[in-house]
Amino acid sequence: MAEKLTSRAEDYSRWYNELVVMADLAQHSDVKGCMVIKPYGYAIWEKMRDALDKMFKDTGHQNAYFPLFIPKSYLSKEAAHVEGFAKECAVVTHYRLKAQDGGVVVDPDAKLDEELIVRPTSETIIWNTYKGWIQSYRDLPILINQWANVVRWEMRTRLFLRTSEFLWQEGHTAHSTSAEAVEETERMLDVYAVFAEQFMAMPVVKGRKTESERFAGAVDTLCIEAMMQDGKALQAGTSHFLGQNFAKAFDVKFTSKEGVLDYVWATSWGVSTRLMGALIMTHSDDKGLRLPPKLAPIHVVVVPIYKGPEQLAQVVEAVEPLIRDLRSRGIVVKLDDDDTKRSGWKFAEYELKGVPVRIAVGPKDLEQGTVEVARRDTGTKAGIPMQDAAAAIEALLEDIQRNLYEEALAMRRSYYTQVDSYEEFKRLLDEKGGFFLAHWDGTPETEERVKAETKATIRCIPIEQPGESGSCMVTGRPSARRVLFARAY
Repeated sequence: MAEKLTSRAEDYSRWYNELVVMADLAQHSDVKGCMVIKPYGYAIWEKMRDALDKMFKDTGHQNAYFPLFIPKSYLSKEAAHVEGFAKECAVVTHYRLKAQDGGVVVDPDAKLDEELIVRPTSETIIWNTYKGWIQSYRDLPILINQWANVVRWEMRTRLFLRTSEFLWQEGHTAHSTSAEAVEETERMLDVYAVFAEQFMAMPVVKGRKTESERFAGAVDTLCIEAMMQDGKALQAGTSHFLGQNFAKAFDVKFTSKEGVLDYVWATSWGVSTRLMGALIMTHSDDKGLRLPPKLAPIHVVVVPIYKGPEQLAQVVEAVEPLIRDLRSRGIVVKLDDDDTKRSGWKFAEYELKGVPVRIAVGPKDLEQGTVEVARRDTGTKAGIPMQDAAAAIEALLEDIQRNLYEEALAMRRSYYTQVDSYEEFKRLLDEKGGFFLAHWDGTPETEERVKAETKATIRCIPIEQPGESGSCMVTGRPSARRVLFARAY
């Protein structure tokens, strides 16, 4: 590893951009605004996907797949929804090319009768489909999740955080009562929070979006908000109660047990590859990635220290029982016996890639019957008897997972400030950033004023809070509870 990362203190944005590329996670594509997720980055995403997929199925959901293309007329049926996404939509107008002058051009005779929108989100195409699936209460609930790509045209892009095309999952459920749909909305928010904290080791605040920040077409939007090391917030997941809006737009009705015809109640919820950006910015340092073991593609790397092929063969033979023992415990181990790279280069490379545990073992270690074990989160090293190493490393991985969460929680606490004065809010926002718990008078005018003057937004109305009444920090008008302000990605 010849290049050195820019430090976070020097330029946090540059540090992030460099790390994504240098750690071999992703790169910009020749297709403007899009990215290539490289194998190491995709392996982390697969870990996320697999963990979430199990959680979805454990809560009764099934996977399905719906078309990438959505007829333009479908988006027109729900006014708030189309208004929310209209400026981000990619539109297909023709279905054929033809050869011309040694190249290809769009065939003007192949114009579509109706333009197709490249999926920005799937509520419209799914609810048009649900209309044929639902006749009575016996057909409900429908609990469907889709793993897919979506396109939301972006002018300013950043790998994982904001690209024109990205990967995500979107859940779309149908229910016979409002209460059942609200319960589903809350349940899935809890699933996201558990995933963020127990797998990503990233503490989150669960809350409710203000009316102006709600998902287009939703009655209510719940979210999880995380804090990054630079004092900016990142929305890590959303769960929406859609009421009967989409059922009415697509005329999806059901007959209740009592024989009454009514519109179906709906939810949708999703997380995306933006979580990759959150993972990087929550834990990583100036040396590279620091990955929680539950999401690391490689848990342990074994680096032999040797001179010549004979010593290499001795070391590899000696560590093979340890490697087998680790793998039998479900631990992913890589033996790096590549003799074209020096051990120092390998140490730096695996540090950059955030592998949680590194084992170094050479002839001297073999004489003593030990291995050197280094943990990526703290950088500490210790000699451990070979016969005890597997059990010790299994416990160490659990400790690393726990420690990364505790460190992230301590960082988040340092960025959590309760304020009552608008002047104090503006000063501290510039000086340190972070989350600010403050009273707000509930008006969109005040919300927009704060955004215009400070670039901070109301990230959420926290679900867990004292709920004491007070005075809006901006206008002095009465406020029923505090909300969470921050500048955000």
